[in-house]
Amino acid sequence: MAERELIWSERAEKQLYKLLVFYKNRNKSPVYSTKLYLRFNIELKKTLSNPNMGIKTKLDHVRGLIVGNYVLYYEISEKAIVVLKIWDSRQDPDKLKYK
Repeated sequence: MAERELIWSERAEKQLYKLLVFYKNRNKSPVYSTKLYLRFNIELKKTLSNPNMGIKTKLDHVRGLIVGNYVLYYEISEKAIVVLKIWDSRQDPDKLKYK
């Protein structure tokens, strides 16, 4: 079986970009943003070989990977792990919507 590939959905890419720009501007330096981006990718790469490592959600094919204060929601398919959403777990959980 060929290894899965890691794909960022358009929505997740936009959320990631906004998050990284926020920290770059707030800290007046790209250092933390770079570390956060690398940490997200290191943790997500682990799901390629072990896709069920994330926490279960209400949707069978979607899991959440906890990385620091964030939950990276991803969809599992035979060919890919698709990052769907980045959720800051410090937010009101009632705002989290499944689509």
